[in-house]
Order: sequence, then structure tokens, then C-alpha cells
Amino acid sequence: MRDPRLQTFARNIIRYSVSLQPGENILIEMIGVKDPELAKCFIEEVYAVGGKPFIELRDPMITRSLQMKGTQEQFSQWSDFELARMKQMDAYVAVRSGDNITESSDVPDEQMRLYLKYFQRPLFDERINNTKWCVMRYPNPSMAQLAGKSTEEFEDFYFNVCNLDYSKMAAAMESLVQLMNRTDKVRLVAKGTDISFSIKNIGSVPCSGLRNIPDGEVYSAPVKDSVNGVISYNTPTIYSGTSFENIVLRFENGRIVEATSNDTKKLNDILDTDDGARYIGEFAIGVNPYIKHPMKDILFDEKIDGSIHFTPGQAYETADNTNRSSVHWDMVLIQRPEYGGGEIYFDDVLIRKDGRFVIPELEKLNPENLM
Repeated sequence: MRDPRLQTFARNIIRYSVSLQPGENILIEMIGVKDPELAKCFIEEVYAVGGKPFIELRDPMITRSLQMKGTQEQFSQWSDFELARMKQMDAYVAVRSGDNITESSDVPDEQMRLYLKYFQRPLFDERINNTKWCVMRYPNPSMAQLAGKSTEEFEDFYFNVCNLDYSKMAAAMESLVQLMNRTDKVRLVAKGTDISFSIKNIGSVPCSGLRNIPDGEVYSAPVKDSVNGVISYNTPTIYSGTSFENIVLRFENGRIVEATSNDTKKLNDILDTDDGARYIGEFAIGVNPYIKHPMKDILFDEKIDGSIHFTPGQAYETADNTNRSSVHWDMVLIQRPEYGGGEIYFDDVLIRKDGRFVIPELEKLNPENLM
């Protein structure tokens, strides 16, 4: 029997997140998802609004096999093939799951760089800039284990988070967007962290269920050469199948000049992928009231209530500091008291302390006002 929450979920994605219109093409990628009912729900909702669904089913284990021995020529040809299809799409939805989040951890670094640069980056740029897109995870026992929950408890958590009233969140974000748009200097303070940078004239973008599910962040980007200081991230992060913890980055004039972690060599190998990987492409503030703790899944972790993420690599064109890279690595710092606390200052004014907004126009973004 179909879980009725699936139909609500699919309806919200098709009608709200990508706002699919009659006659529009939509590519729906199901990556590692074993439940056909969700794909059927999406197809039904697309047809209901008069759209045309296209479905792609992928398996992370098969992708790993292709990554292991693929050549630059092969990845470029594969990307050209996929790009031709993507250019025919008006909207894109990706639902990602899988039993093993570290499936690609043993792909050689050089192979992963080829895959990211010659296959993934062209598709990413086309999707980000020319389609209405939304990316999400799908619950399974592996995700429940990472979150420290039973499978049933995690499913309840998942649908609470993903079926949140995102239109209410969108309205609450307007004041933060306006404040960020007129801010020059930002300072972040936390345990092991004191970092300053400018976001002047970069702009900011609210994320309230239109691009990621779950959602709940407002992002900008630092002026490329303005970042100075040290940031110590207090959440684990997965990149290309490898788990990193205790990442500390030191900046001088925008560039990462020192980087350490539990795997310092591999961290620096990734940051040496290209010149842009050592500059920051995104600064964002997380506000989802239901997401409190990290679970090594960035679509959830970057939205954690009371968090920020500060991202080495590619900038989004919607808040562009001109940084370009095949890397885009969201790293998360939680500033709630149980994670050591912290402050955010805009132009020397304290706007958030220990994860709670402290100026009147932003209090609507505190968790009790978003549930």
C-alpha cells in the first residue's frame, strides 16, 4: 500500500518546488532509490499538471565502476550525451539514496577529478543555470543509522522536514535577504573560529523549498579576496565518498593557505584540484527548525538550525563572486550552545548568537516561528 505522504511529497515538488507548467519537460533522476512508488507518484503528478516526464534510474555501484577506469575522452563523450538531453529539459528533479554513502571512497583521486571536471561539471552548470531544479534525498536504513534513529523514526523525521510549509519559510526569509543585500562586512566567531570577509554587492538568495528538499538557508558569497582568519568546522563531511572531520582552514586575502583535518593529505589534494578550490564560493546561514544534528548528508546538514556553511570552490551565478572550480564543498559550522556556541556579526552588529537571531526583524526565523 502506498504511503500517502509520498503523494504529498511528489505534489509539493512538482507544483511548488519546480512549478511545472503544461507542456514542460522534466527529467527525474532516481539515484539508488529502490522504491518504485515514488517514481510513479512523480509521473502521476507531472501528467496531472500537463507536463512530460522523463525518468533516469542510476545505481551508485555502477557509477563507481565507471569512475574507476574512465578516461577524459570517455567522460567528455558521456557528458556530451547527457548534456544534449539536459538542454531539452525545462525542469530537473534528482532523488538520491543508496545503502553506502562511501561507495566512491576508493576511486583514485585523479579518476575522481576527471569525472568531476569532464562529466559532472558541464551537466551541473547547465542544470543550475538553465532549468528549474530540485535535489533531495530519500530515506533508507543507512540514512537512519547515520542520524542515530530507527528506520521508522527517521521516516517520520524525513517527512516532517520535507513536507514543511516552505511558503511560510519564504516569507520569513525576506528580512534576512534584505539585510544581507545591504551588508558589507561579516564576522563569524566560534570555538577555534574568527573569520571576516565582505559580501558587499554580491547579493543573497533565499532557499525555501525551490531547489533543495529539505531546505532552509539564505546564501551569498564572500568577495573573492576578502576572507581572512581561521574557521574550524564542527560537523563531519563527506566528499567524493570520503569522510572528513575536524577540518580547519586558514585564509589570507581570500585564499586557503593552510588546511588540516583527520585526513590532511586528501583534504589538500581536493583543495589542489584547481586554483578556485582554495577560494570560497558560498556563505550561507541555515535555519531549518527540524534539523538539529549532523548526519553526514549535506542536503540535511547545510540546513541545520543555528548553522552556517562556508564553501570552498564554485560560486553560484545567482550570488556570484566570480570564483570558478570543479569543486563545490559545503562545510558546516553549528553555532548552537551544545556545539560550542558562536556569533554572527553584520557590519559589527550582532545578528545571531548561539544559533538564535537577536535582532527583531530576524526573530521570525527562530525555530519556534517556522514550525
